[in-house]
Amino acid sequence: MKNYVLPFRDLVVSPGLTIPVLTDNPMSVTCVKNAGAAGHQQLVLVPQHTWAFPTTVDDIYHIGTIGDVVQVLSMPDGAIHVLVKTTSVVMLRDIEVNNGVFTANIEPVIIKDDMNEDQTLALRDMLTDNLQTLANMTRKFKMEKLRSVIENYPLPAFVDAVVQTADIDTDIAVKILGAGSWQEKLTILIEEVKLMLESAKIEDSINRRIHQQMESGRREAILQEKMRAIQKEMGEDDGEIDTANIRKKILRSAMPNEAKEKALNEWKRMRSMSPMSNEGGLLKTYLDELLAMPWGKVDNMPIDLKNAREVLNSQHSGMDAVKERILEHIAVMKKTKSNQGSILCFVGAPGVGKTSLCKSIADALGRKYQRISLGGISDEAHFRGHRKTYIGAQTGRIMDALKRCKTNNPVIVLDEIDKMGRDWRGDPESALLEILDPEQNKTFRDHYLEVDFDLSNVLFIATANSLNMSNALKDRMEIIEIPGYSMDEKIKISREHLIGRAARDTGWNVDDIIMSDDAIKHLIQNYTSEQGVRQAQREITAILRRSLLENDCEDVRTEFTPEKIDKLLSMRKSAGFAKKIGFGVRA
Repeated sequence: MKNYVLPFRDLVVSPGLTIPVLTDNPMSVTCVKNAGAAGHQQLVLVPQHTWAFPTTVDDIYHIGTIGDVVQVLSMPDGAIHVLVKTTSVVMLRDIEVNNGVFTANIEPVIIKDDMNEDQTLALRDMLTDNLQTLANMTRKFKMEKLRSVIENYPLPAFVDAVVQTADIDTDIAVKILGAGSWQEKLTILIEEVKLMLESAKIEDSINRRIHQQMESGRREAILQEKMRAIQKEMGEDDGEIDTANIRKKILRSAMPNEAKEKALNEWKRMRSMSPMSNEGGLLKTYLDELLAMPWGKVDNMPIDLKNAREVLNSQHSGMDAVKERILEHIAVMKKTKSNQGSILCFVGAPGVGKTSLCKSIADALGRKYQRISLGGISDEAHFRGHRKTYIGAQTGRIMDALKRCKTNNPVIVLDEIDKMGRDWRGDPESALLEILDPEQNKTFRDHYLEVDFDLSNVLFIATANSLNMSNALKDRMEIIEIPGYSMDEKIKISREHLIGRAARDTGWNVDDIIMSDDAIKHLIQNYTSEQGVRQAQREITAILRRSLLENDCEDVRTEFTPEKIDKLLSMRKSAGFAKKIGFGVRA
């Protein structure tokens, strides 16, 4: 009667061992049950070629291990736990398959009993030494798993453990199983372990060579290329995508042909470099800066003289002559549809409203507004930018202002133009002369961008406290002096602007503030000494702050009479404090 055959996935079992088998495959479960029902207390354990459960005779090897079924336990999930004590190696013949259950006639394979011979023991020791060498050379093999087997278990267990631990190929394991003696089995194992040892030596040699190459400066490049290859395989090559997007942005940009040609040349250089390299990063930053410039972007707000007059009058009291000159300039701009004309330069004492007047001009024209403070600037790189070769290079302040405005026709205020300096780093005034000259600023070249940019659409306005500047610079601009305010103008400005601004700054309701013209005049005469109104703004704010403190932060409706003002500012009227900050009673 044929024996039942139980196929194993890539598992070759040596004789003389007790093997626990857990199977949940329905065909394997049927095989075990059929063997018990037929009175067979033996199973033939056979390795198979394929990973899936075999369905044909060709799927299994013709050599296996027969064993006695010691115990069978049925699990609640339908699986079966079988304990098999293997006895001998057998050859399978006349294999049949019925409903996935294999049966076959068996023929014992005679194995010479030479386990205790000196040559066998010597081969075992040789195999152990080779295994120890292999364990020292590769992390894939752990010798600790075999130490207890070598010392405490018989030779069949040792051979089986080596086959499993060293991950011997199934074909070789079957060859070892069918060998006619233990010496032959050990010899085949030694050949395989030596082959693995030689492979490990070759791998170690390659790793050493790669390590030397990496130590010589190629480590970073290799890692970068591996990273890019992995990203490309995963479809996550952001660098390639970003590079392609930059080229598309360049082609779609409204920059002139010269700038576009320059950008494409730099893009080609960047594409040939690793995105992780320093120069590649610098080129990407340069292209980003170039694309961020407002090429061809213009605010096309039509100029309305009536609206411009209303804006100037609503935001500034007095200064009628100055406002008329500004309106003349705006009228010329509307007629010529350009910024042709003189560069305006407002000159006056601090606090007379020069900078705020420039902001009002931007509002009247409906243009973006940027202010550049020139106080203390002594390096022309502030205007022309730094060359790309310098560490931390960046564009000049003019280009930076245009980039922030995102338009090429904003109002740019050059504040405190009379306070520029010069030193060994260059003369910023010479760069400013080019910027303010309508005939030269059409082709202004920033050192960082290295391409021409048209500044003729920008409306430049300068401010200064004095005429302490070179004749060449004064020749570029039309000087408009803003005189100090008269007492009546200061009172009007305080009532129309300063009180409301102080109320907003201190949280007051402006309707709760009652201050007569006489009170305002008293405050200006006794607590300020200036041509502008900046100090008057501070004093009005101080009065409101002090009143909040006395009324537990409540803005109680209050009439600020001259006496009330003196009382609230009594702490500030002391002789020492007045002398310290330069207050004095005006005649």
